[in-house]
Amino acid sequence: MFEIQPFGGIIYGADYNPEQWPRDTWRDDARLMNEAGVNLVSLGIFSWAHLEPRPGEYDFTWLDEVMDLLHEHGINVNLATATASPPPWLSLKYPDSRPVTADGVRLEVGARQLYCPSHQPFRAHARQLVEQIAQRYGPHPALKLWHINNEYGCHVDQCFCALCAEAFRAWLQGKYHTLDALNDAWGTAFWSQRYGDWAEIQPPRRAPTFANPTQQLDWRRFSSDNILELYRMEAGVVRAVTPHIPVTTNFLGFIPGLDYFKWAQEEDVVSLDAYPDPAGPHPHLEAGMSYDMMRSLRGGQRWILMEQAPSAVNWRPYNAPKRPGLMRMLNHQALAHGASGLMFFQWRASRAGAEKFHSGMVQHVGPARSRVWEEIRSLGQELRTLTRLTGAQVPARAAIMFDWNSWWALNVDSKPAVLPLLPLVQKWYAALRSLGQNVDFVHPDGDLQGYDLVVMPNQYLLAQGSAQNIRQFVDGGGTLVTGFFSGIVDEHEHIQLGGYPALLTDVLGLWVEEWVVLPPGEHNRVRFGAQGEAHDVLHWAEVIHPEGAETLATFEQDFIAGQPAVTRHGYGAGRAYYVGGDLPQAALAQVFEEALTHAGVPTCRLPDTVSLSVSRLGGRSVLHLLNAHPTQALAVTLPAGGVHFEDGRPAAPSLTLPPYGVTLIEFEGEVALDELQLTQAPAALTLSH
Repeated sequence: MFEIQPFGGIIYGADYNPEQWPRDTWRDDARLMNEAGVNLVSLGIFSWAHLEPRPGEYDFTWLDEVMDLLHEHGINVNLATATASPPPWLSLKYPDSRPVTADGVRLEVGARQLYCPSHQPFRAHARQLVEQIAQRYGPHPALKLWHINNEYGCHVDQCFCALCAEAFRAWLQGKYHTLDALNDAWGTAFWSQRYGDWAEIQPPRRAPTFANPTQQLDWRRFSSDNILELYRMEAGVVRAVTPHIPVTTNFLGFIPGLDYFKWAQEEDVVSLDAYPDPAGPHPHLEAGMSYDMMRSLRGGQRWILMEQAPSAVNWRPYNAPKRPGLMRMLNHQALAHGASGLMFFQWRASRAGAEKFHSGMVQHVGPARSRVWEEIRSLGQELRTLTRLTGAQVPARAAIMFDWNSWWALNVDSKPAVLPLLPLVQKWYAALRSLGQNVDFVHPDGDLQGYDLVVMPNQYLLAQGSAQNIRQFVDGGGTLVTGFFSGIVDEHEHIQLGGYPALLTDVLGLWVEEWVVLPPGEHNRVRFGAQGEAHDVLHWAEVIHPEGAETLATFEQDFIAGQPAVTRHGYGAGRAYYVGGDLPQAALAQVFEEALTHAGVPTCRLPDTVSLSVSRLGGRSVLHLLNAHPTQALAVTLPAGGVHFEDGRPAAPSLTLPPYGVTLIEFEGEVALDELQLTQAPAALTLSH
């Protein structure tokens, strides 16, 4: 388990790129880092061309100087292996090291991540560089963390070249062993696709029409594993030299190309790059979902926010700045969701290059005249009062089931409709958060026994073992809420026959006959009870046949009028709900509230502009309350007995949180949510069990 103590408190810092600046700037940087409270910087991420200007010729002079300077100023180093961006000489020497797209286009020099993961000379050069770095800096006292590569899969998560085709065939032989087994798994009897020789198999490059679905799914699995081999190679080098130094690589939240549940088991600590859109309706919900996934990947272990923007980014069509207070609030939210480190990209905003308009801790105007710098420095000072949070746990009684394999399968073409998964998961996540819940993410094969409620927005691919895991959870007393178009195919992308979702019909007490796809501009209505609230349903509805399940809500329109839309069924000692349409967030919250209440979990009703989390420090609880509204204040009435986390002062019975305001109140034992009241214009909200 990663320990935070060697860093002297909460990690605070940034990517530092001194090679972009003259030497006379470096000492000023170190002084300003001390002023801001920086205690860790990521160093050398894009330095390969500086460290190895020609093949086999290494120059570490400048990096030696920077490492010593940082140590002299008490600043620790998260040292990168510098392999994220190969130098131009490598592409010139090995033209086939450049990756190839599905359309057969070989990418060109001039950006970053320009490498084929299967290219053996690239791997050899990368290994040699990492060995040089590890041996030279392994004993350096500033080194506290290894940063392997950078944002794997950010730009190139698949390469379709001949080398990757060969590696794909080897991966398939390792998985299926025989062509008969592969042909059966891929369903190659369809469209005369049966393979008689391994050499006939290719990646799913651009084809006349839909490629084989299982081929596409296995290709995704292979591509994630193939890049993971690169990480393992580099991590193995640094671990052999410095087994006492933790290893990480920075994740990108819900990136589609890499199975982070699998990847995270190879790290010592999870780290995240998070860039929620400040102009979005609820950036704290966008960020919070990634934060919770990172904490969940290694069973609740605290993690590092490795990159975020101090203000604006440069890569959206419209790059809004973070309004005053938003940066601080999002960092408090990260701490509340289990972070023990808060870092930025980057230290100084660049003068040149593709990211020169990306904000930095030190902006182009310099620190003396910068609003961003004042917020950065103020946060650094505040973090010194929050060190105890690095020992806190973030317990969750509710979890969202998520699986990259199912996501990949859902994205394979030729479906009843295009069903983007992330917007659906975000809506279910927001509904749980609106009920005051801490939220974990869990793999279908993961341990479900510690949760009262598991929600499954969509699990299109459901293997037999995963279904049994879910069945045991409900049978043992757990509560399940399953979303539409779930349990449709097995791990080979073959339909589970007999009525959907075939492996869970007994648990849900129903079977689904067919789907009613709702094109843009069309909708249905769902009503809870005879006189209950009605909600519009977009995108998707289903023809549901209950076999023991109770109907909680019905469709009101089209040929499915009067038929079930939401059901509930007792199974063993537990309950299973089914949501047969794309319900709005308010309707989902209604279903979740009933499910949580029945499971004995306290709930509360919060607007989307309030973030509430509870963490545990031994026998005490810490209430993290954040006002995410940019213009409206929040009036709070607190339960009795609370004290301010930072200094232990007794908390007043009521307080006002300004826009983007934050408060941390500590309580002995559990937080009495039924005594907490919030008022934010225009309505008052009372939290209760």
